[in-house]
Amino acid sequence: MSTDVITSVRTALRSMLQWKPLAPGPRRGAPAATTLLVLTERVPAMAEPCRMHPAVYAIEAAVLDWARRTDLHAGPGVGFHRMAGRAFAEFDAAAAALFAQWLTWLFNLDDELDEGPGRLEVFQGLLAGGAAHPLERAFADLWRVTSARMSDLWRTRFAANLRRQHDACRIEAENRATGRVPTLEQYPALRRGTVGPYLYDLVEPCLRVEVPAWVHACEPWQQLVDACTDVTAWCNDVASLPKERGDGHNLVVVVMHQLGLDQPEATAWVLDRIAERCQDMHEAARRLPLDTLPPRLARDVSKVACAYLAAPRAHLDWLLESTRYT
Repeated sequence: MSTDVITSVRTALRSMLQWKPLAPGPRRGAPAATTLLVLTERVPAMAEPCRMHPAVYAIEAAVLDWARRTDLHAGPGVGFHRMAGRAFAEFDAAAAALFAQWLTWLFNLDDELDEGPGRLEVFQGLLAGGAAHPLERAFADLWRVTSARMSDLWRTRFAANLRRQHDACRIEAENRATGRVPTLEQYPALRRGTVGPYLYDLVEPCLRVEVPAWVHACEPWQQLVDACTDVTAWCNDVASLPKERGDGHNLVVVVMHQLGLDQPEATAWVLDRIAERCQDMHEAARRLPLDTLPPRLARDVSKVACAYLAAPRAHLDWLLESTRYT
């Protein structure tokens, strides 16, 4: 690959470390989310709010229309379109809208697992291709659009990660039934499962690209995905703690339980780990084997990596304004 191409691709990755300022929206989200603002002083890549997609209102309309057609909840104050609009601010509106629809589906699934009558049974319908439940029908609709251009390898990876979420949610359910709190050693891997690991697979079809299997399997890529997952999941744990009080599946609660810290001390401990994982994420991005790829493929891989790098600040901005955890 030419030096010019490598330079341009790596410049795109570096640009994700320098967030472009945009006046933040009103902060009507979870009060606990403001605790996360200290990260904007400690993590350079989270110092400024994300840009918002210029077509954010069209993205919102597409999500609300799709949610109505599939009988899923997408209240205007929840704002999944705004999370996607930030994470995909540099890409076309169709990419952001499709990702926002998947976010809407994922959080409806999360609510069903926490509160619905079907609980884990809904996964059986998804894995079997059922259509009896609104979540199953909505999944089938999204899957038809999303998987059309993707390889069998990608479809297999997605299915494996859907199964991974099922298994992690089953462990959570068993823990809740017995009053067991996972250990600090167990929690990160468990949380990566419950958060919906296929969410990161979805970046590729949304951007109409596919990352080669060997790149997915390489250590820097795995570190990038794991670190991005940890940062977003643990930020969510901090913001949702007041609403989920009593549930042991929250990193702040796990730290309090295992280390004997009070809530402010445990929250500070978690914030330290989030800052460390942000650094891990950006170091992994710098080690991606872009120079071993053909120019066009290197650009595709860079696009996906840039979306991952944008996710933590996009998620933070969403937590500060969304009504989901209020």
